[in-house]
Amino acid sequence: MAGLTEDHPQIGIDDIIDGSEQKLNEDIVERESGGGAREMAPPAGNSIHRSGSRPQLDLSKAAIQGNFEERDPTILLPNQSDDISHLALDIGGSLIKLIYFSRHEDRSVKDRRKKFLEEKIGVSNGIRRSYPILGGRLHFVKFETAKINECLDFISSKQLHRGGMDAHDWNSDAPDNENAVIKATGGGAHKFADLFKERLGVSIEKEDEMNCLVAGANFLLKAIRHEAFTHMEGQKEFVQIDQNDLFPYLLVNIGSGVSMIKVDGDGKFQRVSGTNVGGGTYWGLGKLLTKCKSFDELLELSQRGDNRTIDMLVGDIYGGMDYSKIGLSASTIASSFGKAISENKNLEDYRPEDISLSLLRMISYNIGQISYLNALRFGLKRIFFGGFFIRGHAYTMDTISFAVHFWSKGDAQAMFLRHEGFLGALGAFMSYEKHGLDDLMVHHLVERFPMGAPYTGGKIHGPPLGDLNEKISWMAKFVQKGTEITGPVPMASPRTTGLGGFEVPSSKGATLRSDASNLNVGVLHLVPTLEVFPLLADPKIYEPNTIDLAEQGELQYWFTVLSEHLPDLVDKAVASEGGTDDAKRRGDAFARAFSAHLARLMEEPAAYGKLGLANLLELREECLREFQFIDAYRSIKQRENEASLAVLPDLLMELDGMNEETRLLTLIEGVLAANIFDWGSRACVELYHKGTIIEIYRMSRNKMQRPWRVDDFDVFKERMLGSGDEKPHPHKRALLFVDNSGADVVLGMLPLARELLRRGTEVVLVANSLPALNDVTAMELPDIVAEAAKHCDILRRAAEAGGLLVDAMINSQDVNKENSSSVPLMVVENGCGSPCIDLRQVSSELAAAAKDADLVILEGMGRALHTNFNAQFKCDALKLAMVKNQRLAEKLIKGYIYDCVCRYEPASS
Repeated sequence: MAGLTEDHPQIGIDDIIDGSEQKLNEDIVERESGGGAREMAPPAGNSIHRSGSRPQLDLSKAAIQGNFEERDPTILLPNQSDDISHLALDIGGSLIKLIYFSRHEDRSVKDRRKKFLEEKIGVSNGIRRSYPILGGRLHFVKFETAKINECLDFISSKQLHRGGMDAHDWNSDAPDNENAVIKATGGGAHKFADLFKERLGVSIEKEDEMNCLVAGANFLLKAIRHEAFTHMEGQKEFVQIDQNDLFPYLLVNIGSGVSMIKVDGDGKFQRVSGTNVGGGTYWGLGKLLTKCKSFDELLELSQRGDNRTIDMLVGDIYGGMDYSKIGLSASTIASSFGKAISENKNLEDYRPEDISLSLLRMISYNIGQISYLNALRFGLKRIFFGGFFIRGHAYTMDTISFAVHFWSKGDAQAMFLRHEGFLGALGAFMSYEKHGLDDLMVHHLVERFPMGAPYTGGKIHGPPLGDLNEKISWMAKFVQKGTEITGPVPMASPRTTGLGGFEVPSSKGATLRSDASNLNVGVLHLVPTLEVFPLLADPKIYEPNTIDLAEQGELQYWFTVLSEHLPDLVDKAVASEGGTDDAKRRGDAFARAFSAHLARLMEEPAAYGKLGLANLLELREECLREFQFIDAYRSIKQRENEASLAVLPDLLMELDGMNEETRLLTLIEGVLAANIFDWGSRACVELYHKGTIIEIYRMSRNKMQRPWRVDDFDVFKERMLGSGDEKPHPHKRALLFVDNSGADVVLGMLPLARELLRRGTEVVLVANSLPALNDVTAMELPDIVAEAAKHCDILRRAAEAGGLLVDAMINSQDVNKENSSSVPLMVVENGCGSPCIDLRQVSSELAAAAKDADLVILEGMGRALHTNFNAQFKCDALKLAMVKNQRLAEKLIKGYIYDCVCRYEPASS
């Protein structure tokens, strides 16, 4: 498992290097069949037909491309022909919605240690399927239907119709597949079929539009954590829906017209109603009445409109008074466009802005009311609205929500979808028989928000940027012009003026906040080896984020912290790449891209889904990786590790001279003291300039004064040592979630791990899959342990038993009896590359290691405070951290910077 952005393939590179081509083919077939092919009964009703077939990799004549000494050489699969299931489209009257799949790069490392570990802890294929799913990414792209040639050029440039660039590179001389087929839905699938054949040489296989809408909605609602949200009076709140309680619901798809679909399950639905008054009505009448040239232009006009000049309100009829007897306020619309009857005015006498707003409200209210009446008819409480009429437009969503709330008296909820316009395309994509995506769970998909295309003022300019040089060049050119890089600007919250209606929404720079930007819909990373951490007491109520960024001033504070830290981070990142001109260009581009993300989220915090501090910190790391800064603190970590390892023997000798009780306290003090080393903390960065790493560690240890701000040490001591003559049984297996490199892991966590090993507890060190700041990674940790083991027999025997030193041995079977009887010390990846950790998405090897664990130790601010401070576990849990942020100290523990947290929680009942 290589983290959230990469995924292990089902096949190791070593297998091909060994030349075992035949065995490899046999393994693939066996893995896919699971000992027998999974047969799927033909579904009943209106569901999309899927056969039981699964992708078969053709590995004949597989060969290494390039230098055999390369760490991750490219493998050529010249006879692979799985080139028809990577692209699907929904071609509507105004927009083309395109979804395509790209494989993850292979960055797996199948060394002997990893194989040894997998055998030791019994790692499965993660999701325990009887067939493999290749890791990859789902991309979402939009084009105007009028500019269909741009869409065709985009498909051709990326070779999507031939399986993507990666598939094409396998055999660039291979002839085109004359029988290639791509799935499409929408009216354009019929209208433009000949054009696709002429330009791309592919046939379009048309999928039923209603089938696709429902399949796409069901997939999103089951597989994306923060997909659905409510929108009332400008406030967006995400709704997490229990998969077991998803059905039935009403799906209202607002396109040119409106379809209302009662969905009872996967493939079980019926269209129960609809209306011909929809997006086409708004656009058609708006074009006639205002002379606007586009739908977006019409929406933008509405931002500056005042419908009171043209709508007849209750107050107009009753002399400015409410009609309180029947519950109608003076601001309620009595008749849309009603004032035009009594006023002696022509069309040109009315402002286009007012006409646009009145028209938008009329249609939105009408759709909301009819939707609720159909929900009432079938006893449905939830109504999901989709379709590109909405376009993320705050005023439209508020109007629909108000109508549903008003007519249902609060009993029904209008909910919207972030991928609202891609339902049909996603359903078409899933209709391929080969994907097997229909039973993916929410933890298998991770959404990322790359700087995917040039965008200004909420409008996309051209197709997505796929090439890093294009991205950097565009940003440099854009910045030279002195134009601010911004995302779409959200509207200020509309305010209710009474039971009936809304005041005119204010706007910032007359810019429409819509869903036009690719930054509102990210790339879905499919990582089939992610699992839910099995030791969570209740995964359904687990919330990783401790800090609520929705609180007043909280978001502004953390944005300021990240912005102020940015110059130092860029310097470290550029230095990690040798300070080259290329690194400086990428560093500058990263800084501008991340600043654009921050500006976007400051305007609308919910633009990317529910925003927590963990998401914000992870966004920064992903943005670094996007501009190819793989490990910004590489040299710093190496230097700190060497300095700490040099003094480790003296520390271990000191610990061995103590009695049991003193040693345990000293070990916990050591973990807390060593946790001071954190390049993500401004306060700690200042310390680095005042002394060496060892001086700071000793100073920190000497200042450990109990009681700490959160101090459960005595309870933990009793569990470990017992009281009186009663000696408790040792823990069977402990998972130690480690934090920073250097003193933190070497002088803090390794000595604690050693103590647990001494007591007969198996120890699993859990580290990041990918770098984040100066956090130690699972790739680096075995070398650190191996170096430490040179000076300690306990660590050496445990490391050998756990496979950490297996590469240094002639054969793992030759481990002597003394070592084989030792409890093992192991290292596993946590599945992420962030200073924080979301335990709803961890690596399959960590999930496997957790099954026999009865103690979890979370160390560091990111893992134990920013996230998981309130997490409850089925086993004993110890949370250790030094607080290095004053804001966090005040909010979380009512304390001060450098206060310590030692929180022990026995196994949850």
